[in-house]
Amino acid sequence: MDRRKFLRNGFAASAFTTPVTRWLTQPAHATPLHQQIRRVGRADLDELWQAAAEAQKWDSRFGGGNWKSSSVTECLRLRAAPLLSGSYSKAIGKQLLAATAELSRVVGWSAFDIGQHEAAQQHFVQALSLARAAGDVQAGAYVLTTMSLQTMLRGYPERAADMAGGAYERARKTAAPRVLAFAKLAEARAHGRAGDSKAAGAALACSETLLDQVRPDADPQWLSYFTHARLAADATEIHRDLGQHRAAFAWNEQAEVMPSDRFTRAVGIRLSVLASSHLQAGDLERSLAVGERALTVLREVSSTRAHGYLRSFAAALKPWQKEPAISAFIGRAQTLAA
Repeated sequence: MDRRKFLRNGFAASAFTTPVTRWLTQPAHATPLHQQIRRVGRADLDELWQAAAEAQKWDSRFGGGNWKSSSVTECLRLRAAPLLSGSYSKAIGKQLLAATAELSRVVGWSAFDIGQHEAAQQHFVQALSLARAAGDVQAGAYVLTTMSLQTMLRGYPERAADMAGGAYERARKTAAPRVLAFAKLAEARAHGRAGDSKAAGAALACSETLLDQVRPDADPQWLSYFTHARLAADATEIHRDLGQHRAAFAWNEQAEVMPSDRFTRAVGIRLSVLASSHLQAGDLERSLAVGERALTVLREVSSTRAHGYLRSFAAALKPWQKEPAISAFIGRAQTLAA
């Protein structure tokens, strides 16, 4: 049973090859004019965008395993899908496809967050196809960047860097600065995981510069969560991956302003990463203290991915597990992850 479950939930990097290549060569596709009985209007679009926004907030607060994730999956299947067969103008059709792409992306990310990797890939590919059908290069770049993050976190950092770089290059003349900054940050994370400090530094600097250019009047709401604090949190992990603990500490100070009551999972992950950085620096006492904070925060989150960070930190503590405090922490971390 466990083996079959693993096979169903496996990640295949090659599954992204064809849809990504298709989008990179032709990211926009003409939106067909539908003239069926069901008339799609602005209220329908508002409902879909609101559902995606609410699901994203719940995902950040409670993890991909929260009950809202199943409700947005139902919204995608029972509300968005039938609307695609309805009657609408080209303008409404483009927005309908873009909204459905974002719903599919959110569902895919929630699936990935709880370890359902195959389902996540299917939703990401669907989202990219919908963005392409909408002729929305910006939305497609965002989806492709999300796909690159999954690819990186599943152990293919070089391929992930290429995907994020491709998203940036294909959209750099049309996408908003925040979208491009997000793509560059994903590229920096992939280079960091691959151990390429020079490439990671260049991509991270580019991301920070682009984020400084954000204009609220021309900025997509679906990426409003990506702020300087969020960039700093990811930069902390980049430098942890590179073994540069001093730089990780400096970036962490900038990330401290991220509110834990809204971005609970991101804060818990950052604290787990910070604990690992203190361990790299040889400060076992500080490392354990920060790890305890991470454990407290992540108790509220249903996220296999986030708990994996804590599990990795606990594994790094194994050489000192004879000490009672560390042994107790490892046990609590393993219980939470299980």
